[in-house]
Amino acid sequence: MDFDKLRTFVRVAELASFTRAADQLGMAKGRVSDAVNRLEADLGTRLLQRTTRSVHLTQDGLQFLERAKELLQEADELQAMFQPAGSGLKGRLRIDLSHALARDVVLPRLPEFLAAHPQLEVGISTTDRRVDLVREGFDCVMRVGTLTDSDLVVRRLGELPQINVASPAYLARHGTPQTLDELATHQVVYYDGKLGLQGAAWEYVDKGGAPRRLPMRASVVVNGTDAYHAACLAGLGMIQAPLLGMRRHVEAGTLVPVMPALTAPPLPVSLLYAHRRQMPPRVRAVLDWLTQVVSPHLAR
Repeated sequence: MDFDKLRTFVRVAELASFTRAADQLGMAKGRVSDAVNRLEADLGTRLLQRTTRSVHLTQDGLQFLERAKELLQEADELQAMFQPAGSGLKGRLRIDLSHALARDVVLPRLPEFLAAHPQLEVGISTTDRRVDLVREGFDCVMRVGTLTDSDLVVRRLGELPQINVASPAYLARHGTPQTLDELATHQVVYYDGKLGLQGAAWEYVDKGGAPRRLPMRASVVVNGTDAYHAACLAGLGMIQAPLLGMRRHVEAGTLVPVMPALTAPPLPVSLLYAHRRQMPPRVRAVLDWLTQVVSPHLAR
């Protein structure tokens, strides 16, 4: 069995696209299509149903995909068993992280991980959208916030405390609020992936420990973390964000904490990865390393 053809088929099946699979594998689309065609010829059955707009697994393809994944995982384990001691891990890792955790925690420590495993290649995504781990070929993702129902394995790391901040220029114009009632004369920068203004609110925890939302006016809405921070720095409104990403601005005096007793609830941080009977050593290694470097920055 040709493992290169197997890997190519698995990636096409997971992404439901020859073009996207070619991009991720660093291959020409024609080579990807040829590899799948040859695999189907070897097996004597059609694995994928192609149309001009979509790619779908046939019934045989569905059965073969699960066995192919198992076989590739076992091959990785076997290869690792017979590598010389001290040869290190090999292969490519794809992980997705939040902007602040990548910038302030993970990337500064990444040189030590690669020094220990010089034959690894690491691809890091910091997109604001929620990636699909399986379909986009990620080995693991770090999610900040409440998780939705998922078939993925979850490793809970801790929580990110949040902070309320505003720029000195904004506070000079509008004053510094002290109570919830005073928020009626203030505005926030609203973060929304669809750029909708409905839902702008001040989040806080009441005396009974229950999370609450107070509707507020927002003069600007953004759909990216960098824009969210930049809008606050520009004096367009107050924001509520993880302390980790705001600490450097507070220490520099470019942002000022406000209403410290009425902050939003802390955000859970979790590592997610796919169910695997035999996890490749490189994936296990990066999961353990991310846990080690990120956990000390989180509240328990």
